Amino acid sequence: MAFLTIERDGGILTATMNQPETRNALTGNTAVQEFVQLCDTVRKDASVKVVILTGAGPIFSSGGNVKDMQRFFDDALTPDLIREEYRQGIQQIPNALYQLDVPVICAVNGPAIGAGLDLTCMCDIRIAAENATFAESFVRVGIVPGDGGAWLLPRAVGMAKASEMAFTGEAISAQEALACGLVSRVVPADQLLPTARALAEKIAANPGAVMRMTKRLLREGEHASLASLLEISAGYQAIAHKTADHREAVTAFIEKRAPRFQ
Repeated sequence: MAFLTIERDGGILTATMNQPETRNALTGNTAVQEFVQLCDTVRKDASVKVVILTGAGPIFSSGGNVKDMQRFFDDALTPDLIREEYRQGIQQIPNALYQLDVPVICAVNGPAIGAGLDLTCMCDIRIAAENATFAESFVRVGIVPGDGGAWLLPRAVGMAKASEMAFTGEAISAQEALACGLVSRVVPADQLLPTARALAEKIAANPGAVMRMTKRLLREGEHASLASLLEISAGYQAIAHKTADHREAVTAFIEKRAPRFQ
């Protein structure tokens, strides 16, 4: 059974983690390969303008499959082999998803635990159902965030809050997540996907190529100097000014009508 169920509606692609029987765990299955394939497909398809990521069932994602971790007790699995498994395994998800040029909306339908929480942080916008909870819970099972959570979570909530969550492993509610900036909206559960879709439609109404460049600038801005970002921005702007969508947008503004983007 496939881990991701993919649905397409115009420029909006919805990916649903669809293994509720394992609480949508990200290990011990084909989740990594499917996320990498999804990102590769979207990257090559200029007609995709926005991606919605959510989970089936009552839980968004439990992160790593704890039962599957018992195999690491085998002495034949040395630290070197385990390290390489992480590199070639779950770390491929942040490498693919966080670097995806297309805006990604995460519709968090329930608990996001461990790597499940970190998965939400790989997305650009997070909307939570009222029953959602968030836990950076690795320490509670005696491991560290092996999927980049120590880099991702502080960028979402700040170092102090990220440290509190990582050191205690305690879950926070959707309202607490809203207060610390982890999510931008909290909505009733039955309004989660409609809210995500309405936001996606607003995003998809804009020029796709410029959207991808805008996201790339936001990503670069997280680590580049201002001088470097200004240089990249000038190059992207030179490209944007020559697009048909920019010409249409300016013409529509002058003619006082809605633009008709390609």
